[in-house]
Amino acid sequence: MKILVTYDMFREGFAELESKYEVTFPEGRDFTYEEVFEMIPEYDVLCSMFDFPVNKELIDHAPKLRLIANYAVGYNNIDVAYALEKGLTVANTPDPVTAPTANIALGLMLDTARRITECDRKLRTLGKDMKVGVLENLGMPVTGQTLGIIGMGRIGKALAKRANALGMEVIYHNRRQLYIEDETKLNVTYVSKEELLAKADFVSLNAPYTPDTYHIIGEEEFKQMKPSAILINTARGPLVDEHALVKALREGTIHGAGLDVFEFGDYPLPELLEMDNVVLTPHIGTQTMETRIIMARTVCNNVIGFLEGDRPVSRVLRP
Repeated sequence: MKILVTYDMFREGFAELESKYEVTFPEGRDFTYEEVFEMIPEYDVLCSMFDFPVNKELIDHAPKLRLIANYAVGYNNIDVAYALEKGLTVANTPDPVTAPTANIALGLMLDTARRITECDRKLRTLGKDMKVGVLENLGMPVTGQTLGIIGMGRIGKALAKRANALGMEVIYHNRRQLYIEDETKLNVTYVSKEELLAKADFVSLNAPYTPDTYHIIGEEEFKQMKPSAILINTARGPLVDEHALVKALREGTIHGAGLDVFEFGDYPLPELLEMDNVVLTPHIGTQTMETRIIMARTVCNNVIGFLEGDRPVSRVLRP
């Protein structure tokens, strides 16, 4: 079996895989799409990074390919429907990213609501010229507020537990309602998307990116939200119409936003950089060294489990 890895990182996480199979890595950089396209006909397994496109053309050019093991929980970089149609297995890494992504969502909520980054920035740039009176830097409360979670998968559930610990009420909207036992355990209430937007003080996006979730939050949705509401997105950038977000923030339609992902790539629209009521991080939801290494091991476990059947495989069953 020959295994092709598109990225050059966290080699220690691949130790077991390298001991069992012939594994090809790039050296000092990631493989380009063109390089992978030339190499892929000889390989049985492709280990792709979350931003590497695995499209129809690549799949059709890979007659021996049996498994695509993605280094990410998201898989919008892969044409999953076509891969499954061609009899391929697609795997992802959901478990290692759950806690760190829920933690960054919680951090963005607290930071945006309590103006932590804004105040830090002003202290550093203004020094003693910053106004620090008791009514100068008022934030929004968190405890006792309502969190609305759109997408109640692993990360949504983990965030709900953290919100419960903060004394928040948690409502959610999901493609499918949870079983009543799970709702009771998580202390969450299922509502329509419209009711969630109308009631929530914080709206957190934790849904996967699919054609159905593209611009799930846009101009009409912002109009349904409270003027005091804060939007949190740690899922995928295109879930939010970023131009509509800029407009909503400028006009006071919503109060603020905390974003770890952006619609048009690695950077937000320039207008967002100028707003004090927006906290921005560059897709760092899973960026701890421990998480990255565990993700690499999970990719390897998916490959070995698929080839040898000796351990579970995190299969993607549908797009």
